Amino acid sequence: MTAVTAPSDALRRLLDLLASGASTEQLAHVVVAARAEGALGPADLAALADAGELALRIRETLAEHRRREAQLVALFDTASELAALSDPDTVLRSIVRRARALLGVDVSYLSLNKETEGKTYVRVSDGSVSAEFQQIVLGMGEGLGGLVAQTARPYATSDYFNDDRFRHTRHIDSGVKDEGLTAILGVPLAIGSKVLGVLFASDRGTREFSADEVALLSSLADHAAIALDSANLLDQTRRAVAELNEANATIRAHNEAMERAEDAHDRLTDLVLRGGDLPDVAAAVAGVLHGALTVFDTEGAVLAHSAEPARHDPLALAASRAAGRAVSTQDTWVCSVQAGPELLGSLVLTGRADLADPDRRLFERAGVVTALLLMLRRSVVRAEDEVRGELLTDLLTAPGRNPRALLARGRRLGIDLAAPHAVLVVHTGDVSRRRLASAAARHATLVGVHAEEVVLLGTGDPGELARRVAADLGAVTGHAVTVGAAGPAGGPEALAAAHAEAARCVRALLALGRTGEGADMAGLGFLGQLLGDQADLGAFVRATLGPVLDYDERRGTELVATLRAYFASGSQLARTKDVLHVHVNTVVQRLERIASLLGEDWQTPDRALEIQLALRLHRLG
Repeated sequence: MTAVTAPSDALRRLLDLLASGASTEQLAHVVVAARAEGALGPADLAALADAGELALRIRETLAEHRRREAQLVALFDTASELAALSDPDTVLRSIVRRARALLGVDVSYLSLNKETEGKTYVRVSDGSVSAEFQQIVLGMGEGLGGLVAQTARPYATSDYFNDDRFRHTRHIDSGVKDEGLTAILGVPLAIGSKVLGVLFASDRGTREFSADEVALLSSLADHAAIALDSANLLDQTRRAVAELNEANATIRAHNEAMERAEDAHDRLTDLVLRGGDLPDVAAAVAGVLHGALTVFDTEGAVLAHSAEPARHDPLALAASRAAGRAVSTQDTWVCSVQAGPELLGSLVLTGRADLADPDRRLFERAGVVTALLLMLRRSVVRAEDEVRGELLTDLLTAPGRNPRALLARGRRLGIDLAAPHAVLVVHTGDVSRRRLASAAARHATLVGVHAEEVVLLGTGDPGELARRVAADLGAVTGHAVTVGAAGPAGGPEALAAAHAEAARCVRALLALGRTGEGADMAGLGFLGQLLGDQADLGAFVRATLGPVLDYDERRGTELVATLRAYFASGSQLARTKDVLHVHVNTVVQRLERIASLLGEDWQTPDRALEIQLALRLHRLG
């Protein structure tokens, strides 16, 4: 800091500090420093002291202006926020949160009056930690809050418990003490002469609330009272409109039910005449009843659905069949689909908690239409199954008798038997063959029952298709389904040969205890090579030893030779290291590397047998 040589220097320094927002201590130090330096005379020092006091007053005035400006901005922001809120509870929470922030107090809270009871209840608080305090109920005139609610005037105290202006009661003082409050300011929430409640700001220590703070909280309370009153009016209006809409809806529902019944009758009649199917029925009925419809067969399999399929309910179906009409459960309606005494399936309607009589009759009428379509479908399916079954039987029993005729019959059914197809044989002992064939149809271009097994022709990789079909049919039927596959094959004779191989594959899976799986011969390992018509020994070696062969080729190691020596030595480390002329630790390290490449189970009996066979084939190759 430069020395003061003239009054103008000190004044300029005061103005610089004032412009930069310096603290009170920094402004006062200018006068102290000038007096200590002794460069100014008494008159100049006195003038400088007056200037210093003026600078301090200017600083205080500017600080006060900035504080009031910040309060006004916060107040405007609060008014804007409250104006945008429409839910009363949200308005209340916003009020107390803003009050606490604007006044910088420990706790803010708000009570609402109940005129019929003559009491005011603490409704919302911010910063409170006492459950007892949050449940306080104040009678009119009791405590500081009750006095504000009764007189509609603001009251403040710096020490509530030692202030005898208020009527102290045991339960009020207990709650305030439990919260630890000392200084409390309360202002009324009022619309005109009507007091809605009281807004409070409080501290846990002694504090004198200034007139500016009282005015600020009162301004916030005025804005809040208007916003709260508007929210309450809007809430009341909404409830009135809802009640009116409910009454109108009751009248409208009856008219709409009659119109829906007439419309549904026309739509279902037109649907049957146009040759519609079950998905069309489900969509039409769901659209008319404004729900979701699922059609089930007699065993609970989904035949059609308009949305997410519902859950099959055998108990409700039995009740509907016995009553001869639709029945309801907790969240669904169930209607049996019958042709005379014969059960054909069921309809399940979801998304409708109740059905008026017209809608229920429409739902039951949909059951009659569904029965007609199921009977028609049964006739068509039986005719198609006979044709397809005859083709499949002729194809597999006498493929060489008249290949051209078989190809032509396939083309008439939309099947190109000359194209490559995977042939699958499906086995299970717990499900009817007809149901199994029906469930497998989605995966097949041709499906039927041959030699008491379900046989299907499909497209894609045979092994992958077999695994997918086994998993899918197992999930649909709830029983273990084993699938053997062969191919791809094209032409009658090749397809018949592939069928024979797929049948052998199924028998092998069952013999190996792999019930419920699907595979082709390649998926059976070396056993598939022995049973298959076209053994690919190189592929078997590659599938079994591939990672080890690749590692030797990349790194120049001798893992394959180590495997040969290890098995030739009866899996004994000491003999293996003598054959290889290496240390036993080297053998251990190589075997650990082999385990990381082939898997930790490489020494189990089945894997070890496959590996030894692959090693012999690799040496021969």
